[in-house]
Amino acid sequence: MAAPAVAMRGIAKRFGAVQANRDVDLSVAAGTIHGIVGENGAGKSTLMAILYGFYQADAGTIAIDGRPVQIRHSGEAIALGIGMVHQHFMLVESFSALDNILLGAEPNWQLGRARAQLRRRLEALMHDTGLQVRLDELVEDLPVGERQRLEILKALVRGARLLILDEPTAVLTPQETQQLFATLRQLRARGTTVLLITHKLKEIMALCDAVTVMRGGQVVLDCAIADTSVDALAEAMVGRRVQLGRTEGDSAAPGEVLLEAQGLTWRDALGVARLDDVSLALREREIVGIAGVSGNGQSELLDALAGLLVPQAGTLTLGGRRFEPAHWLDPATARALALAHVPEDRHRRGLVLPFPMWESAVLGYQDAPRYRSHGLMDRARMGADTAEMMERYDVRPRAPGLRSATFSGGNQQKLVLAREALPAPRVLLVGQPTRGVDIGAIEFIHGRLRALRDAGGAVLLVSTELDEILALADRVLVMAGGRIAGELPIAEADEARLGALMGGAALAA
Repeated sequence: MAAPAVAMRGIAKRFGAVQANRDVDLSVAAGTIHGIVGENGAGKSTLMAILYGFYQADAGTIAIDGRPVQIRHSGEAIALGIGMVHQHFMLVESFSALDNILLGAEPNWQLGRARAQLRRRLEALMHDTGLQVRLDELVEDLPVGERQRLEILKALVRGARLLILDEPTAVLTPQETQQLFATLRQLRARGTTVLLITHKLKEIMALCDAVTVMRGGQVVLDCAIADTSVDALAEAMVGRRVQLGRTEGDSAAPGEVLLEAQGLTWRDALGVARLDDVSLALREREIVGIAGVSGNGQSELLDALAGLLVPQAGTLTLGGRRFEPAHWLDPATARALALAHVPEDRHRRGLVLPFPMWESAVLGYQDAPRYRSHGLMDRARMGADTAEMMERYDVRPRAPGLRSATFSGGNQQKLVLAREALPAPRVLLVGQPTRGVDIGAIEFIHGRLRALRDAGGAVLLVSTELDEILALADRVLVMAGGRIAGELPIAEADEARLGALMGGAALAA
């Protein structure tokens, strides 16, 4: 038998009191796609960081293609044919795509010749792999799917035979995801080995040849895809059965209208209508889902309703007050009227990553009377409230003084949700609540959103995950081209009908 592409044996890694990896064995067959799954904090990213040379293991061995190796830094990993595409892309946005690939690999001072040589190699590689990227475009002008293709090209052109992908579909549209899967299958056919870290178990089942499940820093399941199922993987990840779908009797009894928008229209600087005559109503005891491919106006709708964007036309009624473009809602007024907002991008809008978590936990609420003492911020009260949020929303570790950036994505998301949901708002706007979040945290977040609804609140849920919309929503609106393309009660909604509306088809009479 051929030697495995990767064989890691007895890997251990500790960070202070946290044992991130504990006696981990991992074997990956060459020319396969191998999934690695686990909850946030299970140790999978640490294991991959050791393989890529970011960390040094405290114990254990690594063999590449049957040959024992030491990987002391990422340069040695690249020399061994290992490439890594991170969840948050490592790109310079003001550079062209070509210069991003050249950066760090300049052969000499003759950059003009180096660019020309690199361009020829990339054009041949793009032809062979189907990974098309506009090499002369600035990265800031590339859509997210093309940026990801750029990262993969960057690894392949440097000789990667083993490709590590960390949450590769977290920010992709369904179409971009399918394009990525086609590319990965093509790379596998060419002999490339792919290690795929993801929380999306359906993707694991659809794409991978084998899967390793980690929990608490250890491997708890390692098997061929043919020998497992989504339910079995979920139970192995969490250590118990997980309920994500709708339960019997889970239905709403909508009450009075709490928020109503009429004719919202907003055009960007180029005159493109991102919101085009959008109207909707949110009622108490109801979750309204907004489905659609990213970029069809969902983000602008959330911003307009939260007071972060002023439309050029339309009205908004909230808490008995009517707002028009000349005097639009602002975020402070929104909070005073019991409207809360969980933004789509927790890093850019939900947290300040260098801040300790107790500061991120009071953002937007720092001027509340309970946080003021003789005109100064009451840090002790803020810290105590953050500790309570962490306890009630199972944010780990329970350490309000740690930097926000040190928490995993799922724990960051739970903290943002706790900050916005614990004051019991009448209206909660939620964007992509489980993006990049593990299955245990998904179950927890879904439960909190249902609880807020059942307590009399109205929830507007924006998600590109149709499974999430179908699991949570009582009523579904579909956006396409900045407009509401259709509305369905949940009893009539399925992936086929929603997908057709997302593509611009009209509902049958």
